[in-house]
Amino acid sequence: MTYHPKSDFMRVMIERGFLADCTDYQGLDEAAAKGGMPGYIGFDATAKSLHVGSLIQIMMLRWLQKTGGQPITLMGGGTTKVGDPSFRADERPLLTPAQIDDNISGIQKVFAKYLDYDGVENPALMLNNAEWLDGLNYLDFLRDIGRHFSVNRMLSFESVKSRLDREQSLSFLEFNYMILQAYDFLELNRRYGCVLQMGGSDQWGNIVNGIDLTRRVLDHEIYGLTSPLLTTSDGKKMGKSADGAVWLNADMRSPYEFWQFWRNTTDADVGRFLKLYTEMNLEECERLGALAGSEINEAKIVLANEVTALCHGAEAAAAAEATAREVFEKGGVGDDLPTLVLEPGELPVSIVQVIVRVGLAKSGKEAKRLIAENGAKIDDAPLSDAGLMLDAAALSSPIKLSAGKKRHALVQLG
Repeated sequence: MTYHPKSDFMRVMIERGFLADCTDYQGLDEAAAKGGMPGYIGFDATAKSLHVGSLIQIMMLRWLQKTGGQPITLMGGGTTKVGDPSFRADERPLLTPAQIDDNISGIQKVFAKYLDYDGVENPALMLNNAEWLDGLNYLDFLRDIGRHFSVNRMLSFESVKSRLDREQSLSFLEFNYMILQAYDFLELNRRYGCVLQMGGSDQWGNIVNGIDLTRRVLDHEIYGLTSPLLTTSDGKKMGKSADGAVWLNADMRSPYEFWQFWRNTTDADVGRFLKLYTEMNLEECERLGALAGSEINEAKIVLANEVTALCHGAEAAAAAEATAREVFEKGGVGDDLPTLVLEPGELPVSIVQVIVRVGLAKSGKEAKRLIAENGAKIDDAPLSDAGLMLDAAALSSPIKLSAGKKRHALVQLG
């Protein structure tokens, strides 16, 4: 990238590693340099929380606001009824309007941590595309909007092509998704003067569609910017861990477990993740990322603290670090570990069932394999008996269960 930006926004996008592609670097840079530029990212409401895979997009919106632009968080109340087929092997399960509304209320909680909706000159906007999609008249929409789309061109997009090449069915409902997302950009430009759509690089085709449509219908110049689709250096998709998705809402993934996810970052990813997921200056990110040996572990703690403080608050980050040090350095149990409370009526209970219920394994089979491979501990001692039953005597005080060196949980009587 040899382009030298004029705007703070584009400089941050390039220097910190947010930029995969852009429809017009110079045009977008000039629009950002004027100040107050509205830009949006859409979030479909397929679950009650976003996970770490969406955090790069949330940070892009945060930087847009910090550099003087106006971030728009667009909830997909309308588009979630259809489901984005991009790079999926199968059709998404359809959700009811009540499920979608419930999911949106859960997702909205996280944005208030990263964006300011009312206390600044450039307040963020929280919108829902159901506002304009729910009331569409189908025949009018086909005539006014559908005529601008070439099916030949839509079939050429990689997200659609990859599905068809595998001879997997793509329903007409899903095929409409890219038209609806393009229409979102048109409506946001018409209603709010929005000139930028951002998203992961898998959204490139959808973003370009929206730019083309808005130029054709309104003759307005608008822009698209995509971020790289992140995988960890060992090839895993960002946002997933051994025990499932790393959710951003505290009621779905505790701040301690969230902190642990970042603390367990592989050495090669530390510098890159500090640039993307924290606001530390670039020199410090590079210095920490270049550490080697045991010193890199302190850099990982800095990463975990900074990311957790943004998502859950500084107190939660400090508590998670204190618990981790208690558990790993002193062999204690800490106050903040995931905890399973058993009622006396549930006893006796098998250790395999407890390992699953506390979240250290996804199934009984996995729990048994963990024990067989010497990966499980009970109160820091090897657990070798998969047939062990826990009774009231065993639980007279809380017990600590561990899976490997880094995942721990408590079990106690209620």
